Amino acid sequence: MRWRSQNGLSEAQFCRRRRDNTLDMIPVLTIAPLSEAVTRAGYAFVPAATMRGILPSFGMLADWPAFAGSWADLRIDTYMADGGRYRHRRHAAYSVTQDGAIARKPHQAHFQTRDYNPLNGGIARWFEPIETAVGEGPTMQSILRLCHALFQAVAPASDGWHVEAHQFRIAARREALGRPTPEGMHRDGVDFALVLLIDRRNIARGTTPFRHPTAGRSAASP
Repeated sequence: MRWRSQNGLSEAQFCRRRRDNTLDMIPVLTIAPLSEAVTRAGYAFVPAATMRGILPSFGMLADWPAFAGSWADLRIDTYMADGGRYRHRRHAAYSVTQDGAIARKPHQAHFQTRDYNPLNGGIARWFEPIETAVGEGPTMQSILRLCHALFQAVAPASDGWHVEAHQFRIAARREALGRPTPEGMHRDGVDFALVLLIDRRNIARGTTPFRHPTAGRSAASP
């Protein structure tokens, strides 16, 4: 989920990861530890148990089974310049005001310049929309409210947000790698992003590396 301030904040830096940027694996009911970590170092890794403790503070999760199950009904990403058919997705856009009012925007294309995505950028990519019941359901709305509370706290000068939500499912097989970011180190060109792992099947382990855009430092989350 990618958040861009309506009044042009600088790009968030996911770079200076420290061990204390991994929040304790216990439920917490406020976003204070998150906002402190993002403000201090631009990045926070949140274990599942902690996220389960935070999310209910921002709304109901009554449709969670259907929300999670919707990842089984994504559509093949046909824009992959490497010819791959291992990525499935849906897309939706929202506006969120400074005070947290959420509205889904008319369906629109996703666009990145080639400066940010040298493989698949430079064209308007029209993905299938996130289903209405999912995109406007209580779980998605709770996630949006959590993100708004966090990012507005970190960037109080923002007077509103353009939000793009992407559902991804990456499939890997013995004969073919699944590449979440086949273009290499991924950049969104937005102010903030939430990467929320919904489920994983037949996976032993994985890493999510972050790299400072100028200093070349890197770190990986489990």
